[in-house]
Amino acid sequence: QVQLVESGGGLVQAGGSLRLSCAGSGRIFRSYTIGWFRQPPGKEREFVAGLSWSGDSANYADSVQGRFTISRDNAENTVYLQMNGLKPEDTAVYYCAAAPYGIPPKTSVHYVSWGQGTQVTVSS
Repeated sequence: QVQLVESGGGLVQAGGSLRLSCAGSGRIFRSYTIGWFRQPPGKEREFVAGLSWSGDSANYADSVQGRFTISRDNAENTVYLQMNGLKPEDTAVYYCAAAPYGIPPKTSVHYVSWGQGTQVTVSS
């Protein structure tokens, strides 16, 4: 299984930007679809964005469409989540996860490996 480590979280004011990184282990990382999920305080984990192993297929939650961009650099075994126009409701622990599918699933049950999460806090 691929191992994942997130980084890049922090505290930012509303309207600001952050870029999260998800670093994967080994060449096998390049064959996995990667998804970003988040879990706001007291709420269920929810899908944010996903990107196929080739980078050809991407999915976004409606709540982040147009503000967040997912990308990957397979040479660096890293997937990024660029978050612009951040809102207080984006505050959550953000997780990246790997799935053995071509089209990024939007449900967490399809993902087989998870990172430990990184906190994003957006102040108003």
